[in-house]
Amino acid sequence: MTAVAATISCDRLTKHAATVALAGADARSYLADTVRLEFAENPGGFLSLGANLPVTARTAFFTTITGLLLLVLAVFAVRTRRAGWSTLGLMLFLTGGASNWIDRVLRGSVVDFLNVGIGPLRTGVFNVADVAIMSGAVLFVIAEFRAKRHTRTL
Repeated sequence: MTAVAATISCDRLTKHAATVALAGADARSYLADTVRLEFAENPGGFLSLGANLPVTARTAFFTTITGLLLLVLAVFAVRTRRAGWSTLGLMLFLTGGASNWIDRVLRGSVVDFLNVGIGPLRTGVFNVADVAIMSGAVLFVIAEFRAKRHTRTL
């Protein structure tokens, strides 16, 4: 449970800091513009998909349905009793999703503030919860693939 609290706490604290320090300010550039800190509110999903939907549709999908999917995934995690890297991946995915969901419930949008890249090759603007979601998904898939491969060789 410590990893859950740490992930959500880190995300919430960094989003608060970004809101206080970056909202209404110009982007800040670090490490020869490899890292940019810039405040953005994302009413949509990944890479702002769905941001232009009517408010009712966005709320229904990104708040209601996402909340239900997170709940189903949490029940799945408890019932399947995975271990090791699979569990860590699942927990990172869930906690990142939960923290972004909290933003949607409280603000109607998600606070993003990180952008990395070299020259014109850049990521979208993201946050700590997004890093947890992506890291968790990759970790879970790799762990499950390795477990299945190990089971086939036995």
